[in-house]
Amino acid sequence: MTLNPRLRQFLQATASTLVLLAAWQIASYFFPHYLFPPVQDIVVRTVRILVTWPELKQVLETAMRIFVGLAGAFVLGSLLAIPIGRYPKIESYITPFLVFLQGIPALSWVIIAIIWFHGTEFRIAFIMIITTLPAFTFQVLDSYRSMSKDLFEMTMSFRPSGWTLFRVLIVPTILPGILTAWKINLGNAARVVVVAELVGATGGVGYELLRQQQLFDMAGALAWTIQLVLFVLVVQQIIVWIENWLLRYRPVSERAA
Repeated sequence: MTLNPRLRQFLQATASTLVLLAAWQIASYFFPHYLFPPVQDIVVRTVRILVTWPELKQVLETAMRIFVGLAGAFVLGSLLAIPIGRYPKIESYITPFLVFLQGIPALSWVIIAIIWFHGTEFRIAFIMIITTLPAFTFQVLDSYRSMSKDLFEMTMSFRPSGWTLFRVLIVPTILPGILTAWKINLGNAARVVVVAELVGATGGVGYELLRQQQLFDMAGALAWTIQLVLFVLVVQQIIVWIENWLLRYRPVSERAA
């Protein structure tokens, strides 16, 4: 009997997860618990964070920082990408700057933000935006350039207004790339926000990870890490559902799984 591809993928992911958990549990029998705490301890700590409001609030605080940073980077990236796509001559001026930004490590931006700015939230927002801006810009730009030339010329033959052209041609063209950019940058932003919170915050998942390190509490560190992983997985799945709904006009074979 042939399994449904999604069911097969789920079973494979479940099997690999169970193997990892079993290996970790076995290691907990031979090593001190501050190195390999039992799986049940990690699960208990993870659930406690989810059901304890002061701790869950820390997770939501980090989630809000991620959303604010990504939203700001997306808006700025789109404002840069569309003019570059329409007027290629300005690309040679902007692209080197974006490539330069892309090469600067997140930790360097943390130090720069601490020196430049006052206020934790503004610092973190700056770090999130500046580190994800190049990726959003390049991904939106690539989506814009994938527009069919024949389709563009046919649309222009109807002499549309600027708003009509943007709504009926540009948005449907770049939408798949935008959704992909959000899925990719979500994981990047989750890693960056932890670095930012480790150095310059008094709350959030990164701050809690720093506390667990100071307490030498591996179970707690893993529990807080799992919160961030769960957040990324849930939001990515929501984006996939949105993508499937917005792009439902495409053939099923092209639709995101």
